[in-house]
Parts: sequence; structure tokens; C-alpha cells
Amino acid sequence: MQSYTIGQAARLLGVSSDTARRWADAGRMATHRDESGRRLIAGQDLAAFSVELAQSGGTAEEETSVTSVRNAFPGIVTAIKLGDVAAQVEIQAGPHRLVSLLTREAVDEMGLEVGMEATARVKSTNVHVDRF
Repeated sequence: MQSYTIGQAARLLGVSSDTARRWADAGRMATHRDESGRRLIAGQDLAAFSVELAQSGGTAEEETSVTSVRNAFPGIVTAIKLGDVAAQVEIQAGPHRLVSLLTREAVDEMGLEVGMEATARVKSTNVHVDRF
């Protein structure tokens, strides 16, 4: 499973690294250390926290991003629902929850999993997913 540094988690949550560090220090985000001593957050834990944060409206100390480059929303995959032919992928990008309907084959080819970093690109009413 993919893990994220505090800086990567902060970017995906749309807050500063200092805010993410404070949340980790306060126990709001579960972290672990890698062999070099860096503090990491498991992808599934970050996905769950991002959904919780968006549903609660965040906190007063939260610093949100106010710009989007060409309708690209970098975030974290929070849910995948697979059917026989179609799939639904949910991405939490800061305070934004985006849902994309795509083929199951596309999800399989991209190797998408909950907790993985991805970018939702929005054009009109279509949401496309890019994997990093």
C-alpha cells in the first residue's frame, strides 16, 4: 500500500505542511516512521481522513487552496466500486469530492486502489482520472 509524507498529504488535503504536522502531532492523522525516520501516513488512512475532514468542514486553522490549474484536482482515491463493465472512482481533492464513471478495464489497467494519489480532470460534466 502506498504511503505519503506529511508534505504530500498536506498538498492532497489542500493545507500547509505545518497544518498537516499539527494534525499528526495531535493524533488526528495516524502516522508511522520509515527506516530513515521520516513520518509517513498510510494511503488508506489518508483517504479516510480526507473524507472525514471534508464531511466535517475542516477546521478554522485549515488553509485551503483557491486555484485550480486547467480544472485539474490532485487528490487521493477514497472509493472504487467495480461492476462487470463499469466502475465508479471517488477522489477527495482538498474540500472537493469528485466522482468519475469509467470502464472497469481502465481501472484495472491504471492499477487504481483506495489510498492512491490521482488527479481528477474536469471538462464540462465529465471527470477524467490521471494516475501518477
